[in-house]
Parts: sequence; structure tokens; C-alpha cells
Amino acid sequence: MPTNRSKSEKHDAAKLLRRDPYEVLSVSRNSTDQEIKSAYRRMALKYHPDKNANDPEAADMFKEVTFSYSILSDPDKRRQYDTAGFEAVDSGSQDLELDLSSLGAVNTMFAALFSKLGVPIKTTVSAAVLEEALNGVITLRPLPLGQPISKKVEKQSAHFYSVTITEEEARAGFVCRVQSSDKSKFKLLYFDQEENGGLSLALQEESVKTGKITSAGMYFLGFPVYRLDQTTTSMAAAKDPDAAFFKKLDGFQPCEITELKAGTHFFAVYGDNFFKSASYTIEALCAAPYREEKEYLRAVESQILTKRVEISKFETEYREVLAQFTEMTSRYAQEMQAIDELLKQRNEIHASYTTAPPMKRSTSKSKNKGSLKEAKEDEDVREKRSTTRDRPKKKKWYNIHLKVDKRKPC
Repeated sequence: MPTNRSKSEKHDAAKLLRRDPYEVLSVSRNSTDQEIKSAYRRMALKYHPDKNANDPEAADMFKEVTFSYSILSDPDKRRQYDTAGFEAVDSGSQDLELDLSSLGAVNTMFAALFSKLGVPIKTTVSAAVLEEALNGVITLRPLPLGQPISKKVEKQSAHFYSVTITEEEARAGFVCRVQSSDKSKFKLLYFDQEENGGLSLALQEESVKTGKITSAGMYFLGFPVYRLDQTTTSMAAAKDPDAAFFKKLDGFQPCEITELKAGTHFFAVYGDNFFKSASYTIEALCAAPYREEKEYLRAVESQILTKRVEISKFETEYREVLAQFTEMTSRYAQEMQAIDELLKQRNEIHASYTTAPPMKRSTSKSKNKGSLKEAKEDEDVREKRSTTRDRPKKKKWYNIHLKVDKRKPC
């Protein structure tokens, strides 16, 4: 007769059945970040719930693909897994990406609420949009260099653009930037063209609030340019307030693509708001007139990398000093309590050197209260006597002296 297993037993059994993330994504252990990302997007699109309704096996496979990618896409977690396997990876901290187009109205509302409260909610591009791009059933808009275009894209939808650059422009560097003056959430996407003419997602940048706008950009300048993923920092800060500082640069990672070749390239702006459309302005630029900015960017990012190493060392020193401070604070409280207790015992010993019976505190208190009451009553009586003594005597009516004129008869 089969026995019912507890939830913990089922969870342990699920752990034993977990497959190697590299095997799940069909990549090798020395695969690049770009190869891992491409494999994930291909498999996520294949097993996405929107394309496999009422298929539990596809749903399980989609979860497994997503879980594997959440490990291999994070440099720290990938290194931990390569070193010690699943035991070194905190599975409870895995932050999955949500496809808002597949959520119901209630779940979307909750996601929007949590995001408003500061909880990092990672979203992914809708499977429908990726499938349309892969099948080539999209509308392409030309994006001339140096000519900004302003549009409004519906939520969980995308506007696609094509940009053509020459050999000279490719060598000088290329920049594509998007910004929103009404602080809309969006994603800037870059696509590779497949042999069949379809487009597959290669890069994506989340919009970030900078001042009074939200913006995102891709910089193909011929040298490694870095991007800052702040989601990791937010998750770490929720567990440890100090991590908000020490982990701030952990998401500072190099972009997968550093330069573009001459030819036509494809970008898209994806509306990532929860309920409303996203207003944006997109602009493509040749970096030739921005030589000083290129060198300045390279120098600043080099300093950030140096600072990241310094902060990592400083964190070790800070944690050690903090542990010592905590230990000293605890000892301070214990020593203070011990001293107070010893002084109390000393006073009690001093008080024991007497032949007089011990005084009852309650009796002395009552006597003191009684004597105070009697003194108050005596004072009231004296005040009454002094008041009576000082008060002027009133003449009674029968003591009034009446003058009578005897000369006049009554």
C-alpha cells in the first residue's frame, strides 16, 4: 500500500532528481555568458507555458530551464556550483523572471504593488513577441543616425527598428539610447538575424531611473563596456543592510558584444509597464564626434573595477572589526552587570554588621506617612487660629451706639 510522503520528503526527492544546469541548457562548462544566454532563450521559448498549454511536462521543463539559467547567469553562483555543486547554491534566493503577459490581472496587480514597495521584480520579454521576431512577422521601422524618434508602445509589446551603419561608422563606434520623460519602464533589445531571416534576442538592457527620466543604452565602442545590474544588489540588501554597500558593484559586468560590424542591425523597445503603455524616445548615434567621452568612459569604468576589488578587501576588514565591536559591546554589558551585582553584595555585607533588629520598610513608611499627616493637621489648626485672631471684629447690631437728641421730643 503506497504511503503519503510529507512535503519535506518530496522536496528532498526533487533535490536528488535535479539535473546538471549545463546538461539542461545543452552547453559546455567553458561556455561563454552569451552562449548560455542564447541557449536559455531558445529553450525558454520552446517550453514556454503560452505555447504549451495543458502540458505538464513542458511546464516542468520550463521551470528546470529557468532554474538552471538562474545559476549559470550569475557569475558568483556559477562559480559556487562549479566548486561544490547544488549544496553551495542557495536555491531559496533564486530570483526568477516573470512574463507579465502570462500573468492574470490579480497577479499582475500584486507584482506591481511589490515593485512599488521596492521589491525587485525581474520581468522577461513576452514569449509572443520573441516568437513573432523569430518568425519574421514584425514591422520594422528605419532609425536614421542622429535623428531621435518618439513613440508610445503598449505594455508587453515591442517596436522594432533597423539601423544601417558603414565600415567607418562601425570602427568609430555606435551607440543606441532610449529614454522616457514620464519614467516609463521599458527594455532596450538587440537582435541577431538568423539564416531564415528571423530575429533572435541577443542583448537586453533594463530601463533605470536616472534623475527625472528612465533610460537605457547600448554602447558598441570597440572595447569592453560594462553594465550594472542592480537587481542582485537589491536582493542582497534585503537580507543584509550592509550588503547594499558592499554588493553594489557585484552587478558591474562586461557586455557580451563590444562592437558591431558594418551592415544592418536590429533593435526594439519593449513596453515593460504593468498596466499602461510606455512613452519613449530612441536615438542611434555614431561615436566619432565623442572621442573624449569614449576615453573618459573607459577610464572611469577602469576605476570602478579597481574600486570593486578594494571594496571586497575592505568588506573582510569591516566584518572582522564589526565582529570585535559586537563582542566588546556584549562584554561591556556583562561586565557592567557583574560590577553592579558585586557592589550590591558589598552593601548587604556592610549592613549586616549591627545588633539592631532589621528595619521594616513598610512600618517606617507608614510612620512617616502618619507623622506627615499629623504635622499637616497641626499646621492647618494654627493657620485657622491665626486667621481668626487677625480677622477684625464685627459690631453686633445691639451694640450700636445711638445718639438721641434730647431737645427734640420723640
